[in-house]
Amino acid sequence: MHIAWLGKKTPFCGNVTYGREVTNALLDRGYKVSFLHFAQEDSPDESWPDYAEVLLPFLFKSTIYTIPTPKSSKVLTDALEKLKPDLVHASLTLSPLDFRLPEICEDLKIPLVATFHPPFDSKLRNLSSSTQFLTYQLYAPFLAQYDKVIVFSQLQRHLLVKLGVPRSRLVIIPNGVDVDKYSPGQSPIKSQFKAERLFVYLGRIAPEKNVESLLKAWRHCEMGNECQLLIVGDGPLKPSLQMNYGKEYGINWLGFVADEMTRINILRAADVFILPSLVEGLSLSLLEAMSCGAACLATDAGADGEVLEGGAGAILGTQGVTTQLRTLLPLFRDHPEITELLGKKARERVLERYTFHENINRLEKLYTNLLQSYNKSLVLNHF
Repeated sequence: MHIAWLGKKTPFCGNVTYGREVTNALLDRGYKVSFLHFAQEDSPDESWPDYAEVLLPFLFKSTIYTIPTPKSSKVLTDALEKLKPDLVHASLTLSPLDFRLPEICEDLKIPLVATFHPPFDSKLRNLSSSTQFLTYQLYAPFLAQYDKVIVFSQLQRHLLVKLGVPRSRLVIIPNGVDVDKYSPGQSPIKSQFKAERLFVYLGRIAPEKNVESLLKAWRHCEMGNECQLLIVGDGPLKPSLQMNYGKEYGINWLGFVADEMTRINILRAADVFILPSLVEGLSLSLLEAMSCGAACLATDAGADGEVLEGGAGAILGTQGVTTQLRTLLPLFRDHPEITELLGKKARERVLERYTFHENINRLEKLYTNLLQSYNKSLVLNHF
């Protein structure tokens, strides 16, 4: 089967990781993959597989949205006509081209799958979540025109159904983790930071991630020299936050860590992983930390609360995160038996629901069933 994948390669974000991991897995299973993405010029990256690429012209591109040039739609249409894929899978890039795809694929008689993963907070408790809700409202009428739409959680499906997307078009296939790679194990990181207890945040340093709430709580709690907090990631708020929350408080800023094995060692060393976001989709970093056996604290933004429900971690509300963490940080510092138990339950939850291998199996089944039903409908329409 030939899959034309429309997604992102830059700038780095969850969409980029999703596209790289899934297309790598499809190639490993014998699929032919062509990758269509927004770029003016491209440089080889050894972490990406070697496959046919189509570069779509753009005017602006960020981690959040993309503005294509007026001719990008024709470039895409011409490429699909030439490639003749069996199926198009669009990991939606939040660009106007997303709205044109159903019409383009219908004209070319190619079945179309979307993965829709903007962050959200279905309870609409803050301004940021309200802005994300507008994205869902805008997209819902167009998602209803896709043959199938992959979402990551029950909450996300429920939200889109309320907005008018037929339930039959929505398929839940969450983010998944390579549980053999991301697994509990020995790590040198604790000794490097001379820590008895290690707390970790891994993600973008941006307003929606609400990192300052964690930093305020950490500074207030005076966690002691034996506890260290690692902030792993980069983003627009990093320079200003780093000035006010430094090593004198046991806070270590590592920046973006490109090497995967280093990230795995950080998560293996973590006693506690903390994600204080205001909005989320389904955090891959959270799943990776759980798979490595870290006890996890996360807000119930997006699907993260659904991941941790039933005792797989501690769930915070998105309001008053600093206050909640002031209570929980000393508790997790002083009671290693709690973090050990939660880390074990976190690993068990990932093995039960969020393995990458099983999710690719489900994606394969979706492709096969969609292609069969699509071809059958073409035959019936012909007669």
